[in-house]
Amino acid sequence: MKILLIEDEEKLRKIIKLYLEKEGFEVEEASDGNEAIEKFQPSMYSVVILDVMLPQKDGWSVLREIRKKDDTPVIMLTARGEDDDKIFGFELGADDYVVKPVSPKEIVARVKAILKRTKKPSSDDILFIDKAAREVYVKGQRVNLTQKEYELLLYLYERQNIALSREQILNSVWGYEYYGDLRTVDTHIKNLREKLGDLRDYIKTVRGYGYKFEVKK
Repeated sequence: MKILLIEDEEKLRKIIKLYLEKEGFEVEEASDGNEAIEKFQPSMYSVVILDVMLPQKDGWSVLREIRKKDDTPVIMLTARGEDDDKIFGFELGADDYVVKPVSPKEIVARVKAILKRTKKPSSDDILFIDKAAREVYVKGQRVNLTQKEYELLLYLYERQNIALSREQILNSVWGYEYYGDLRTVDTHIKNLREKLGDLRDYIKTVRGYGYKFEVKK
């Protein structure tokens, strides 16, 4: 994954780059706003790390230009920690905001977190569950699930290869105060299998007991 690191302080820029490269990232550098705008191209970078106080054009101006082109995640670096500055950055489209001085390890952790949070499903993802958006994708295509179907799938998915009784599933997904019977689970499993299409067999029936989620090897 390629990262655009925009920071005019050379020593800080080099050490952040070093830590990122140790984690396997490819890092392209820019030391001022004009250079950053010239280097940035849509879909070229996985994350942009952008200092606010830059020569030529400040970070806010660079961020505006980036957002005209696409939605690449942007982490802002700044020596100012006022709430108004943070709010301004988020309103312009920043995804994260780090106040200096920062440790390079924190920058690496934030890059990893933002990549995990903004990961997009693709056809290479046989099954992709976006917990933040509460959405499910099969082979890159979104599957339209009801709220309970989503919660049921997530419950099974997070307990892969574990046989779960109908009672366990009903109590955990619907809650102990739910007055429906065990057929509720069977009905939702049936609907879920139909919507998963080619992946329907990932939900195994444990005869006389319940169900388990098992991914084919």
